[in-house]
Amino acid sequence: MKILIMGLPGSGKTTLASKLAPLLNAKYINNDEARRAVNDWDFSEKGRIRQAKRMADLAEKYRKEGHYKYLIVDYICPTPKTRELFNADYLVWVDTIEKGRFDDTNKIFIKPKKFDFRVTTQDAELWAYQIVDKLIP
Repeated sequence: MKILIMGLPGSGKTTLASKLAPLLNAKYINNDEARRAVNDWDFSEKGRIRQAKRMADLAEKYRKEGHYKYLIVDYICPTPKTRELFNADYLVWVDTIEKGRFDDTNKIFIKPKKFDFRVTTQDAELWAYQIVDKLIP
């Protein structure tokens, strides 16, 4: 299962993902680390679409290897187009701040209309356990 943890920069995505991954024995993929690995810091619309495809491909690679039941990806995924390209099985929206630290991202960020789980406070441990309860009844 490909789990996307998305939201504005500084909302708590990475903290939540790092708490959730061990609870699910999941492979964790961090957006910044993926960008760093290919040295791609292009935040234009074209660059963001390329990053969405890259993150989807990376997650798919791990899914095909079959070592993990859960893949957790922490990624801003700011627009409906990037979310569509990523194609998460389960979308967690970290909705804890009104504005992130980057104006360009704030300008293009569109709140998701559809999500599986919404995080509303920065209490990663609490939310991680609640997400696990939803995923593993």
